[in-house]
Amino acid sequence: MGLFTEIFSWWGGNTWGTRLFTFRKGQKVGEDDFGNTYYVQKRGVGPLGVPARWVTYRNLSEASQVPPEWHGWLHHTVDTLPTDEAYQAKPWQQRHQMNQTGTANAYRPAGSILGSRERAKSTADYKPWKPQ
Repeated sequence: MGLFTEIFSWWGGNTWGTRLFTFRKGQKVGEDDFGNTYYVQKRGVGPLGVPARWVTYRNLSEASQVPPEWHGWLHHTVDTLPTDEAYQAKPWQQRHQMNQTGTANAYRPAGSILGSRERAKSTADYKPWKPQ
């Protein structure tokens, strides 16, 4: 099923068109902990006047799968590749997680339909409208 979905689906992320474009125009510069692969334009410049940068995702195309250090590089915020840095995370920093919306780990505040707690009672300044 993998080859079939790669040929006929754009939502899976890495299509044949993406592979062909990356083979012709891209130079691999690194991978992150999630298995995403990062590329830079081999020759010339992109629309911003600098070589274009892009990512091919290991799984589903979801931008929140890009860790912060690679996000900065992709958007030309930093020019140093994260693989070239000797970055040490601070003790208070948490490991990057992709967006959890739609999963069992999604944030469900008190009072939401899927939340486990009840919503707090409203304050006295709220008066519901009643038709007369």
